Amino acid sequence: MNNINYEMIFKRKSFHVFKEVIPFTPQDLEEIEQQLQQLMPLSKDIHTEFRLVPKEETTSTRGEYCILIYSETKEGFLQNTGYMGEQLDLWLASKDIGVCWYGLAKPKENQYNGLDFIIMLAIGKTNKQYFRKDYTKCSRRENSDIWNGQGSPDLINVVKYAPSACNSQPWYLEYKENKVILYRTRGKKGMMPLDKMTVINRLDLGIMILLLDLYFIHNKIHVIRELCIDHPIGNELALATDELIMNAIYTISEPKKSDFYDSLVPI
Repeated sequence: MNNINYEMIFKRKSFHVFKEVIPFTPQDLEEIEQQLQQLMPLSKDIHTEFRLVPKEETTSTRGEYCILIYSETKEGFLQNTGYMGEQLDLWLASKDIGVCWYGLAKPKENQYNGLDFIIMLAIGKTNKQYFRKDYTKCSRRENSDIWNGQGSPDLINVVKYAPSACNSQPWYLEYKENKVILYRTRGKKGMMPLDKMTVINRLDLGIMILLLDLYFIHNKIHVIRELCIDHPIGNELALATDELIMNAIYTISEPKKSDFYDSLVPI
């Protein structure tokens, strides 16, 4: 992830409409293909593959090309998909390539090399002016709605800008005993049916884990990350409650006042 610019967290946006599309050059497409080979998985034992195809090979109406993500459907595969896909989202923003996580579009092939299609990213090269200029104007939940602990750290003012399905923001973070704990919870209501939303929200948690990782790396805060087992997929309506479902624990090693604690400010 060394080539991911941390500042792209604040530049990226969801391109539901591409007001201007600049055609990709062969060099652009080759660079994207190379980047697809450099993505870091969240779970190394989950086989994932990416395909770059013209949008005409899908039902997408957005952008010029689509990146199709295929995966084994084993424990943690959705979090892994979100984690790897968001690396792409941020890298593409650094190249002035807009991205839309397009959960409703379908490819021609629902399987590829024995893997199941999970989701696609619709992409299009565009002008710098169409990217986010003031990230603080985004619609996001209040810090007090997604954070519990000693004050309200700078980390929340960064990671809360992670994208999520229908802007549902299905996360909750807690700080206690030198640990930052990330939970999946029921987010804001969206256009997607509740049972489907609680499935795709697992992917959103993978996106959030990436932003947490980038935050700690950028601020040189040494942490040990432990992934947790989410509920098995199935019977989603029964689980679509406000229950907190642990997804990751970050233990801060040798915390110093010069790093994490100095970022705490009163709510």
